Amino acid sequence: MKLLLVGATGLVGREVLRLALLDARVSHVAAPVRKALPPHPKLDAPLVDFDQLPTDASWWQADAVICTLGTTMKAAGTRQLFRRVDHDYPLAVARLALAAGTRTYALNSAAGANAASRIFYNRVKGELERDLEALGFDSLTHVRPGLIGGERDEVRTGEGAALRILRVLGPVLPRRWRINPAPRIAGALLEAAIAAAPGVHVVTSERLL
Repeated sequence: MKLLLVGATGLVGREVLRLALLDARVSHVAAPVRKALPPHPKLDAPLVDFDQLPTDASWWQADAVICTLGTTMKAAGTRQLFRRVDHDYPLAVARLALAAGTRTYALNSAAGANAASRIFYNRVKGELERDLEALGFDSLTHVRPGLIGGERDEVRTGEGAALRILRVLGPVLPRRWRINPAPRIAGALLEAAIAAAPGVHVVTSERLL
């Protein structure tokens, strides 16, 4: 299969890319990025500006899209910029891929995703899920991790403290509150993209342990 991966330089995206390049079922990975990736025979990694995505690129024609794009309020600086990265970019990718004939989309969302939430982060994630569902993909999967375990490039102080606490308390906590390792999330996204099961599906945090 041909896979289109957006967000390949992030924590989960890097794991998706690693797994996809190792998977014999995946013949080619297109991963549009803002900074260069190491070369690989199966990889096409064009440099793009997500504010001005090319509409006629051949790599929009894929069997499936995996989207792991995302930022934090601290990194974004404003709610407007956060929403652009976590909602507008993934939706723009979905529309362009769908127009090119791609019928499967797997999204790295969040455990609290809810378009009606009073929490801004959860509301943006929920609005993206809602808007993706309205596009009409044959197969759409929302993978909803809780706290993600792994080594990030940037330091997230609050998240780091929460991860340390959860590592200690993990064995006695309900499954939905435990840390979700990045490789498990990546595996769920890749399997959803390859399986392309018809309809809308949700993979909850309990299934990502």
